[in-house]
Amino acid sequence: MQDAPVTLAAIVGAHGVAGDVRLKLFGDGPEGLKLYKSFEIPGGTLTLKSIRPGPNGAVARFAEIKDRTAAEGLRGTALTVPRSALPPLADGEYYHVDLIGLPCTSSEGELLGSIVAVENFGAGDIIEIERPDKKRFMVPIKAVQLGDGQAVIDSLFIV
Repeated sequence: MQDAPVTLAAIVGAHGVAGDVRLKLFGDGPEGLKLYKSFEIPGGTLTLKSIRPGPNGAVARFAEIKDRTAAEGLRGTALTVPRSALPPLADGEYYHVDLIGLPCTSSEGELLGSIVAVENFGAGDIIEIERPDKKRFMVPIKAVQLGDGQAVIDSLFIV
């Protein structure tokens, strides 16, 4: 799990004619991506030269993308880093990638399934849990205790 790839952004299109790309960000903004010199993509690596805020995300320049045609060819490409490259967390913080797949039990000990997604619709993180019968339900993160390789869900929030 420590070196699983973590997607930080995706190329959504070209910007201009010099090879800049528009990025959809999955983190804290363009400044957060400056922490990384390069990103893994299928079949190779992209080396970050510059990044700035852009429409609905960011605009970046990578050393390997020389023109608009090359930039357009990378539309939909995920930019990843190994999990081990992410900064350490403070107590009580978590990376979404670390929660996916965690087994879940109720506060009364009932096996509920596992976490399949972490969403945020503006009011805080919501954990989506898939039961063994493939049905899903969501609970707010405040109803979840994380630890010992599992998530314990407050029974009051279980549907």
